[in-house]
Amino acid sequence: MSALRPISLAYSVDADDAFMFHALRHGRIDTEGLTFTHRRDHTAALNALAGEGGADVVAVSLGAYPALAGAYQLLPHGASVGRGFGPVVVARRPMAPAELAGARVGIPGASTTAWLVLRLIQPTAQGIEIPIFPFGRIFEALEAGEVDAALLIHEGRLLYPQRGLHKVVDLGEWWQAEAGLPLPLGVNLIRRALGPDAVTRVSRVLRASIAWALAHREEIIAVLAAEDRGERALSKPELIDHYLNLYANQDTAAIADDARRAVDVLFARARRAGLVGADVVADWSD
Repeated sequence: MSALRPISLAYSVDADDAFMFHALRHGRIDTEGLTFTHRRDHTAALNALAGEGGADVVAVSLGAYPALAGAYQLLPHGASVGRGFGPVVVARRPMAPAELAGARVGIPGASTTAWLVLRLIQPTAQGIEIPIFPFGRIFEALEAGEVDAALLIHEGRLLYPQRGLHKVVDLGEWWQAEAGLPLPLGVNLIRRALGPDAVTRVSRVLRASIAWALAHREEIIAVLAAEDRGERALSKPELIDHYLNLYANQDTAAIADDARRAVDVLFARARRAGLVGADVVADWSD
């Protein structure tokens, strides 16, 4: 691979991805002669982009990986992992998880990890896709009675109490109790066709960007708060800080052994439930 060939990088508009790639985007690290193009979009769009092979490195839902494994490897960094917490299902009134049977649930996308896990909890829930952007759309759908419950990912999970909504189930809490493991949610993938040498080199640069971010956390939080133009749900520094505590941390720097095991266990349970193909294997790059 020529050093002049740009590496296309696609990731979400959410605070954790902006945090992770800040140093790379703003020239704060050595890129080893590589150049990168940056595209930012929403989770469902990124999952679809990866399905089209539209980026060399792309942040996707772990739940989308089974359909992407032929073209992409999992990177061992950049993951968002919930340790006893995760996406939440909320409703306008108190509900038990059992009441989700047959219920209309607003979901952020059919290929999201959250929807995969919710179907393990309640297989008969009816998923109705609601666009993630604008971020308030899912709340509007719930309040208007378009759906009976809403599955909230990313920053939305921090905002529902302000709207007087009730938590039905936290998927990360359920998974911890069910499997005794953290819940991997988002992962970064790298295109196999780059070749082993290029994969290793790109991975090393991305790892450096994450390390720089963790070492300059307060500086980046201030930048994220100042540059927000309504793309993200969170704009106050204290909320960004809280969100990064959840999803941009040491699990992002290097995915831990228990989180890797959790990937295998999640796919195994999804296979048994008929939700993913029988040949899904988590293939991690160096």
